[in-house]
Amino acid sequence: MTVKVTWLSLEERLEHEFAQLTQEGNDPGELRLAWAEVADASPEVRQDVAARLLDQAQELMVQPQSCVAPAFPAPAPPLPDDLDRRLLAGWTGRMAGCLLGKPVEKTPREGIRELLESAGRWPLDDYFTAEGVPAEVLERYPWNRASAPTSLRETIVCMPEDDDLNYTMLNLGVLESAGPDFSTDDIASAWLTLLPALTTFTAERVAYQNLLEKVQPPATALRHNPYREWIGAQIRADVWGWANPGDPVRAAEYAARDAQLSHINNGMWGEQYVAAMVAAACVSGEVTEVVQAGLAVIPERSRLAQAIRDVLTLHGQQTEWEEALDQLYARYGHYHWVHTINNAALVTAALVYGEGDFGRSICLAVMGGWDTDSNGATVGSVVGTLRGEVPARWVQPLGGRVRSSLKGFDNISPGELARRTVAQARRVHAAQGRA
Repeated sequence: MTVKVTWLSLEERLEHEFAQLTQEGNDPGELRLAWAEVADASPEVRQDVAARLLDQAQELMVQPQSCVAPAFPAPAPPLPDDLDRRLLAGWTGRMAGCLLGKPVEKTPREGIRELLESAGRWPLDDYFTAEGVPAEVLERYPWNRASAPTSLRETIVCMPEDDDLNYTMLNLGVLESAGPDFSTDDIASAWLTLLPALTTFTAERVAYQNLLEKVQPPATALRHNPYREWIGAQIRADVWGWANPGDPVRAAEYAARDAQLSHINNGMWGEQYVAAMVAAACVSGEVTEVVQAGLAVIPERSRLAQAIRDVLTLHGQQTEWEEALDQLYARYGHYHWVHTINNAALVTAALVYGEGDFGRSICLAVMGGWDTDSNGATVGSVVGTLRGEVPARWVQPLGGRVRSSLKGFDNISPGELARRTVAQARRVHAAQGRA
């Protein structure tokens, strides 16, 4: 029997590397010319040349920069009295937002709107359904093939498996097994032990392959990895915030330890941004405070910080939602649909325009396009944690059960995940001498 395993071809990686180098301010022109010269060569020759050019690209790339604010604030605030309620809502909100976005993952913004308008359901205010959508619209914009059987309103029976939940659960497991002083090596060990290789994508799959080839962190984030600033780290952030309620700086430091297995710079800072927002949401009631807490832990001059500030400026100017989205697409639409920068901007926009309303916030995130399930999940987590509750209409379809490809977590309940996370928050708090 022959087993075909896709490890992201070197040719595909090289094409993405050209774009990544350009975004970093480097000129990959000579590499492009060298690649063009072997356009008609045999697959074996092209494979060898792609590997060599990826090695050369590593010499051009912007090198990793450290995270912001290495010192922790002291004293940290006490654990909030309602931490149990907030973390349950955070977990549940992450699931609901993710589930909302799953059927239209990879569908462009205009397609999402046409699907909804054709059935008289624009703007979005509930889980997607195929009911009433004309066949000719579905021919142009089909539901996500992998997700439709489990994430349309008529097919939902629980929270289906998704990488946006797998990593959240995995990082909870890391805290439970390795404690607050966990290292990037502990994250790597957890991946290899718990996470099936083919449930990883882009930067994570490259890092996984690098680990199997005995490359050590943090080099796992650099070797032949053009996805180093894509969204993969940003979707892994939440547990670090929940474990550090009211302490966004420490949450960001935890996130950096995780992110550097697979990401650098804006990719890493995206995880820090979300972790800090979740930490702030554990004790805050204001969306703007939460966003500012996230912005404070990433470099002021980074492309990511600029994108977030652009969103805040548009909101401050009372720009209408659709016009604001148009401007974000004009400024950041050149990034890949799963890049950190454009998606972090959209997450921020959904948060500030959603004004703390759970349903409105996750629906804005999903209607905005790009990485719909990841953005819905992050926005749902932040707003759920902020509000300490998720409306029943979003919770009931989850059926109190989460599927996972992660060893040891399949069919777990949101309540159990929240209880275990609260226990880790108390453990982290005690370890810092603040019990």
